[in-house]
Amino acid sequence: MSDKNNNNGKKDNQNYYLSVGIGIGLAFGAAFGVLFNNIAIGAGLGMLLGIVIGVILILLLPKIM
Repeated sequence: MSDKNNNNGKKDNQNYYLSVGIGIGLAFGAAFGVLFNNIAIGAGLGMLLGIVIGVILILLLPKIM
């Protein structure tokens, strides 16, 4: 039963890193969209950028800490 709890803690950290990445990506995407007068494209690119940032955080932070 303790193994299940350990996996849930790891999954929570992954969800946190991914959500932080998406939040940062959407903010930059919205700014990009405002610059080019197309907020939908900016939000789409921001979501893509956010997922990439989140995956990078998931892969790199456990190695650093």
